[in-house]
Amino acid sequence: MTTAVAPRKQLAHLSSQLEELKQKGTYFKLRVLEDQQEPVCTYDGKRVINLASNNYLGLTAHPKLREAAIDATRKYGVGSGAVRTIAGTMRIHMELEEKIARFKNVEACVVFQSGFTANAGTVSSILGKDDFIISDELNHASIIDGARLSRAKVKVFRHRDMAHAEELLREVENEPGRKLLITDGVFSMDGDIGPVDKLCDLADKYGAIMMVDDAHASGVLGRNGRGSVDHFHCHGRVDVQVGTLSKAIGSLGGYVCGSRDLIDYLYHRARPFLFSTSHPPSVAATCIAAFDILENEPERIEHLWDNTRYFKQGLASAGFNIGGVNTPASETPITPIILGDGRATMEFSRKLFDAGVMATGIAFPTVPEGKARIRTIMTSEHTRAQLDQALETISRVGRQMTILT
Repeated sequence: MTTAVAPRKQLAHLSSQLEELKQKGTYFKLRVLEDQQEPVCTYDGKRVINLASNNYLGLTAHPKLREAAIDATRKYGVGSGAVRTIAGTMRIHMELEEKIARFKNVEACVVFQSGFTANAGTVSSILGKDDFIISDELNHASIIDGARLSRAKVKVFRHRDMAHAEELLREVENEPGRKLLITDGVFSMDGDIGPVDKLCDLADKYGAIMMVDDAHASGVLGRNGRGSVDHFHCHGRVDVQVGTLSKAIGSLGGYVCGSRDLIDYLYHRARPFLFSTSHPPSVAATCIAAFDILENEPERIEHLWDNTRYFKQGLASAGFNIGGVNTPASETPITPIILGDGRATMEFSRKLFDAGVMATGIAFPTVPEGKARIRTIMTSEHTRAQLDQALETISRVGRQMTILT
C-alpha cells in the first residue's frame, strides 16, 4: 500500500476557504448512491425517499434503455475512440441527432458531452467581443460562463422582467454587433417557467437572436415533453434550443437544436464539440430509446404532474414557504422549501436524511445569500404512500427545528 503524499503549501489557501465553509455550516460531503436511482434508494448505507434526483420520468433504470445500452455495447464496443471531427462520429450518433431534431421540430441537432458544454460552447462560439448578450439574472451558470468566454458585452435583466429586458434591448438597439436574448425554459433553483413567448416578441421587435435553455423543461413541459418552446407554441421563433439528455431522458449529455447552418457552424467552432471524445455508443442508444418512450408513454408525464400538484399542496398546507414570498413561485416539479439561512438549511437537509428523506440543501454561491433552500424534485415514479411519508417526515423535522410552528 502506498502512502499519500503530504500536500504542498502552494494550495494552503484552499484549506482555509474550506474551513470558512465549515464555520458557516455550508460545507458538505458527497453522498454516495449504492443502488439504482429510484424513488427509494440507498445513500451512504441508508434507505431514503429520494427527493433530490433529476430523474423526472424514471428512465435511468427503464428496461428498454438497459436493453438498448447492452445491444449497442455488443455491436459497437464501449467507446467511440475519437472526437467527432476526426474519427469519432458513429452512425448511432447521427441517428440520435436526427431523432432529436424531428422531436423538437427543427432542421438539425448536435449532441454535446453535457448540457453545460452545450450552453457554454454555443454562446461562446456564435458571438464575439462586438456583440451583446441580454440575459435573465437567474440563468444557469453554463450560460454565464459561455457569455464570459464569448467576450461579448453582457447586460442582465431582472428575473422575468419584460420591461427591463426591453429597456436593455432598446439601449443597444443602434449599437453595432449582434444581440442575443437568452433565458432558461425552467429555472433550476426556483422551478418557475421562463416567459419564452414574451421574450420571443421582444426578440422579433429588436432583431435579436433568441435562445432558450430547456434542460429542466425537456420531458416535463409541452406535448410529450417537447419543452417550453412547444409549451408556448413558439416553434420557428427560437433560434437556438438547448436541452439535456441527463435529466428526464435519463442518460448523459446535452444538445443544441436549430437551423442546419447553426449546427454546421457549431461543428466547426464549438470548442467542447471539437475537443471532447464523443459519447459511448451505449449512451446514444439509451437516449434514442428514451425519446421513443416520450412519444409512446405520455402517461409518465401525466403522472409526474399529478405527483407534483399533490406534493406542492402538501408542503403548502403544512406551512412551508415554497416560493412566491420574496422569491419566484414554483410552477414545475422543482419545488424549493425556502429557509433563507444557509446554516439552518444544511442542518435541515442533514436531519431529513437521518429521518429517511433525501432532500438537498442549496446555499450560496449556488443561490444568493439569504435565499438558501431545500430543493425537492418530483418524479413520475413516486407512489402516493412515499409522498405521504416524505411530507410527514419533512413536517415533523420542520417542527423539531421550529421552522414550522
